[in-house]
Amino acid sequence: MSSDQQARNIVIIGGGIIGSTAAYFLSHHASFNRERDSITLLEATKIAGGASGKAGGLLALWAYPNCIVPLSYRLHKELADKHGGAERWGYRAVHCGQIDAKGKASTNSNGSSKANGDSVSLQKRTEKAKGLLRAAGVPKDLDWVDADSLVGYDEMGTPSTTAQVHPYQFTTSMASLAEEAGANLVYGSCTNIQISDDTVTGVRYKSKDSGEEKEIEADTVVITAGPWTRTIYPSAPISALRAHSVTIKPSRPVSAYALFTSIEMPGKKGRRGQTVTPEIYARPNQEVYACGEGDQLIPLPNSSDLVKVDESRCQDIVDQVNSISEELRDGEVTARQACYLPNVTSGGGPLIGETGVKGLLMGAGHTCWGIQNGPGTGKCLSELVWDGKITSANLKSLDPRRYM
Repeated sequence: MSSDQQARNIVIIGGGIIGSTAAYFLSHHASFNRERDSITLLEATKIAGGASGKAGGLLALWAYPNCIVPLSYRLHKELADKHGGAERWGYRAVHCGQIDAKGKASTNSNGSSKANGDSVSLQKRTEKAKGLLRAAGVPKDLDWVDADSLVGYDEMGTPSTTAQVHPYQFTTSMASLAEEAGANLVYGSCTNIQISDDTVTGVRYKSKDSGEEKEIEADTVVITAGPWTRTIYPSAPISALRAHSVTIKPSRPVSAYALFTSIEMPGKKGRRGQTVTPEIYARPNQEVYACGEGDQLIPLPNSSDLVKVDESRCQDIVDQVNSISEELRDGEVTARQACYLPNVTSGGGPLIGETGVKGLLMGAGHTCWGIQNGPGTGKCLSELVWDGKITSANLKSLDPRRYM
């Protein structure tokens, strides 16, 4: 764009990972002139207040959809190299595997069972325990899973194809870097996208601080509201799935593995127990994240700060991961939390691109891969805004107009 280009007024609705990365790439695009143009990130509660702050943070070249994954995975590495992501948001390469195991019963009511006199600490592994791990095909450095609980291990990813970030730290960092580049952060709930002759003209919102109705003029509006997308744009086919998770400080530092599991829990009175599938991600700074299956028992609340946490579901996750790891059994549960994931109701997705309204764009429906695909989505949306077309990836299959 030339220097005499007409001023652009851009509003992004939603301060999760998609909105924050969109703000980052829009504000770092060569065509953005902070003296002429405005970029506003409108967030109802707080940056990364929903799933973007409570997700696992797994990055993988084997994620989906494959039309955007390679771009986004590469951008994660570039962003980490450029902005000190290893220190700032815990970016690192990890191993990833699937384990099959038989869990041990908890010995007390709070879900943490201390080792008894008959058990052998994994920190002082016996030759028998090492043999069990080798027999199950477990890598040597995955030494924080009970040897006698393991049935098998299958490699899913290596440090060349799998990485991780701390999602809250990454999302808030993207928003901060966007602000530094000239984007404005405004707290308020969108009440209406103003449209005239099928063209966006502005956004009305209720200020978080004053409760006043205010308006921002806009020629471009980007909807990145995750599971709340439908409340802003009712024709969007986006549904919500609640997910619970916990974080645990293990009793000792653990190696960098992301684990998908299938655990047969102990049954009562000799009966076979239920098979559960928690995901377990070791993070830097001595933290382990674990999440369970989703549910739709409680409808999506009006905002992320009203999400209800089911303590029993969190305890189930604690019990499940404790059943296969002494380090987690002897560790400290540091968070019990819940969030809602956005899904495209017809399957597939996410939805990235233009809608039927001129100037109205969308980036929503990223399911559990929002953190992974956030940078790629933000990059492509910034190209669409500033260049008029997406050039970094072929996202025709994700065009919102195919679904609405």
